[in-house]
Amino acid sequence: MKLVKYAPPGGDEMFGRLDGDEIIPLLSTGGQYQTLTDVLEADDPAAVVALLTDADADRVPLASVSLLPPVDRQEVWAAGVTYIRSRKARMDESEGAAACYDKVYEAPRPELFFKAMPYRVVGPDKPVRIRNDAAWNVPEPELALVLNSQLKLVGFTIGNDMSSRDIEGENPLYLPQAKVYDQSCALGPCITLAPAMPDKPDIGIHLAVIRRAVVAFEGQTTAAQLHRTFEDLIDYLGRDNTFRYGAILLTGTGIVPDDSFTLHAGDVINITIDGIGTLVNPVVQG
Repeated sequence: MKLVKYAPPGGDEMFGRLDGDEIIPLLSTGGQYQTLTDVLEADDPAAVVALLTDADADRVPLASVSLLPPVDRQEVWAAGVTYIRSRKARMDESEGAAACYDKVYEAPRPELFFKAMPYRVVGPDKPVRIRNDAAWNVPEPELALVLNSQLKLVGFTIGNDMSSRDIEGENPLYLPQAKVYDQSCALGPCITLAPAMPDKPDIGIHLAVIRRAVVAFEGQTTAAQLHRTFEDLIDYLGRDNTFRYGAILLTGTGIVPDDSFTLHAGDVINITIDGIGTLVNPVVQG
């Protein structure tokens, strides 16, 4: 079962159930479930979706609306160095601090960092940004965990954790500047509720960057290569932390372009994850 936030032309934002290339609007008139977050907070989100589904409602063609990022007021956090490919890339880009990336990969405590508030997040088909003061920029395709306020894993979405590798490589303490800026995070196109997702080893992740109608970079991995469990990442995120509105937790990337690759303005990033769909975002600069 897949849930989306969307806006009809000239209309207010709504939420609904995605069914192929159509959206089934969900009833939210004055009741307990007025937002997508309300549904995710339920003991059984799938049962609530069934309750709110009007079988006689007109379906909305997906092509007729703008999909919005599937967040309301949730914080977005991220995990780093959770795939061996990411560990190697971080060690290569930061010779002076390479050992710290090796240590965090093997350490019991994961690297977790704040990524974005909802107003810095973009949805499908909206531009992600590369910094004006960075010369080496990459997308980071990531499986994202959707957590409610009790830190229960209720669903999954696709995340793009944009990163300025030269800034972080200069000094690991610059990570917030390399990671946190306007339009540095994309989420979407939907939330797949947890029971509808494939098992972790069967979740494939694919990245393609299109430049002037040609594939400039392509890579793939699977969530089976994730060094940590979902439960481990969630546990550490919740230590001495509360999330009143829930959280989105990006689980790290296992696809890192070669050192010679950097994003250009005008590129189009396509991230496909099994069980969820494809998140597409053009790239802008400055």
